[in-house]
Amino acid sequence: MKISSIVLKNFRNYEQALIAPCPGVTVLVGDNAQGKTNVLEAVYLCCTGRSHRTAHDREMIRAGQDNCYVKVSGVRRDGPHDVEVAFALAGKRRVKVNGSVTAKSGELLGHITGVLFAPEDLRMIKDGPQARRRFIDMELSQLKPAYYYALQRYNRALRQRNALLKDISLASASADTLDVWDAELAQSGAEIMRERAQFVEELCKSASRIHSEVTGGKEELSVAYEPDAPLGQSLEECQNELAAALLDRRQADIRRMLTSAGPHRDDMGVYVDGMDARAFGSQGQVRTCALSLKLSEVDIMKSLMGDAPVLMLDDVMSELDPERRRLLVSHLNDVQTLITCTDKNDLAGAQVGKLLNVCAATITEEA
Repeated sequence: MKISSIVLKNFRNYEQALIAPCPGVTVLVGDNAQGKTNVLEAVYLCCTGRSHRTAHDREMIRAGQDNCYVKVSGVRRDGPHDVEVAFALAGKRRVKVNGSVTAKSGELLGHITGVLFAPEDLRMIKDGPQARRRFIDMELSQLKPAYYYALQRYNRALRQRNALLKDISLASASADTLDVWDAELAQSGAEIMRERAQFVEELCKSASRIHSEVTGGKEELSVAYEPDAPLGQSLEECQNELAAALLDRRQADIRRMLTSAGPHRDDMGVYVDGMDARAFGSQGQVRTCALSLKLSEVDIMKSLMGDAPVLMLDDVMSELDPERRRLLVSHLNDVQTLITCTDKNDLAGAQVGKLLNVCAATITEEA
């Protein structure tokens, strides 16, 4: 995957911009709050259909404007791809893939592929299970759009079931009416669980190897899928196990008015030398684990899709010590990379192909 151009119109603090990254390492350097991260946000939006910073489209529209537009164009092994996303204060977002309007948001997935590594990802290990589920979900959605649709179906059914639980608790509905939503949760939930299990298995192989490189073989990293409900040997068995867990916890769910079984409660265990890094990892270990997991995303996408994704590093160099910076730089070969930073010295050792200065949403190339 090589991005050739990024077009912004009324996006965040940009009135308009055209950025042409080089095939190697492109660096956006400037003070804080000038618009560097906004460029990466726009690319990530076209990769995944969502921002990594907000769930509200209107927040991405430039102040004083009523609409905005982003277009990212690139080339993969199978030819050119482009994704366009437009928002308006009044009306729904509009998405085009290769010039054609898409009916479903998931149709943009897999065209512009990328991995974003931001400072908040360094907290992924110590944060709650939701952060690790999001890590898995965003990667799998790009790799397998069918997973994204299963996740949509599951979340929709989960909202409906939770609303129904409240009605039942207030005696305005019968508990038998839960059956239809339990069936949908079991079906889509089983698909999600099977895909997560396979992904985490591949992630463990790649992350363990990278972590060993980082630590000079002094530490051993392993990750494990920790499903909330028993994981069956087949899709059908997994579905039956989840259906049984939902039924078993039904009365407790009615009392609490919340669904307590299912993949929305899954986690991913992260272990260093057999010790749970989520609870006992030092700051250095936690950051090394996060770095290993993020770099593993690049390896897995390259292996499964035949193309390396674009790697986006949002001001993470300043958060890493010199040894971890060295390791990160060593993985930039053959991967198109967009890096934001406030100090060029943080990039020591990187072969920078293009350096862009960002000041008040104005981008100029440094000779």
